Amino acid sequence: MKNISPALQAHLDTGATTLAHVWKLTRRDGVSLGFTDHDNNLVIGGITYEAAAGVSASAIESTGGLSVDNLDILGALMSDRLSEGDLIGGLFDDAEIEIWRVNWADTSERVLMRKGNLGEVTRGATGFSAELRGLAHRLNQPTGRLFQYACDADLGDTRCGLEIVPVAGVVVSAQDDRVIVASGLDAAAEDTFTRGRLIFTRGANEGAAMEVKLHKLTIDGAVIELWQAMAHGIVAGDTFTVTAGCDKQFSTCRTKFSNGQNFRGFPHMPGNDFVMSYPSQGDDNDGGSRNV
Repeated sequence: MKNISPALQAHLDTGATTLAHVWKLTRRDGVSLGFTDHDNNLVIGGITYEAAAGVSASAIESTGGLSVDNLDILGALMSDRLSEGDLIGGLFDDAEIEIWRVNWADTSERVLMRKGNLGEVTRGATGFSAELRGLAHRLNQPTGRLFQYACDADLGDTRCGLEIVPVAGVVVSAQDDRVIVASGLDAAAEDTFTRGRLIFTRGANEGAAMEVKLHKLTIDGAVIELWQAMAHGIVAGDTFTVTAGCDKQFSTCRTKFSNGQNFRGFPHMPGNDFVMSYPSQGDDNDGGSRNV
C-alpha cells in the first residue's frame, strides 16, 4: 500500500488530475539523472527531470510474494545524458532507479511507485531497452563461497595475497576499438596479461577498464585484444596500465605465481565420475585416503 499525502489524495479525488511519471536514475559513479514523460522539464529536489528524453516504461508487474517485480524501460538516445558510450562503459550497470507519480502542477505532491536497480540493458541501432528489477532481486544473488575447482579470489586482492604491479603501455596502433598494438610491454612473456585488467589513463576512454582476452607478441609489438569494444575510439598515443591475468587454476597459481598456499579453490575435490562410481572386483577398497 502506498502512503499518499493528504494533498495528493485531495488532488486525486477531484477526478481531473495533472499527473506525470518521473524517473530518478543514480549511476554507479554517483551521478543522478532525471527524466519525465511530462511535456516540460520538472525540477524536484534540486534535480531537473528532462522532458521528451526518449524514455518510456512498460506496464509494471507486481506480485505479493518474493518473486522479482519488474518492468522494461525503453529509450531512444535523444538525451545528451543518455549516451551509447556510457551504456557500453557500464556506468548504468546496476544503477539505482526510483519511479515517482507526481502532480506536475505542484511537484510537492508525489508518491514513490517503485524502487530498484537496472538489470539487463540491450542496445539496438536507434535505442535501448533496460530491465528494472525490484528490490527482491537481491535475494536471487548467490552469497558465500562455492565449492569449485577454480579459485574464487581476484588476483592481487587480500585473499590472494599477491602484490600485483600494473605495467604502463602506450597504444602504437589500433585495428579497432578492441584490438591494439602497444609498446612498453616487451619485457612480459606472451599471455602474461591474458585475463588481466586494462585501464586507460589517457585518451577518450580515460578511466575506463576492460578485461584482456588475449595477449600475444608480434614483430610489431605486443598485441592486446579486449573482451569487448571500448565505448570510445582508441587512437595512437593513448596510454594505459595493465595487470597480469590468472585463469584461476591451481597449476597456474602454483607455477606462474608461486602462490599455491593461498589458492582459494578446491583442486582435489572429487568430480562427477568419482561420485557416480561404484566398487568393482579388484579395486583396493581399504577405507584409506583417496590418491589425487
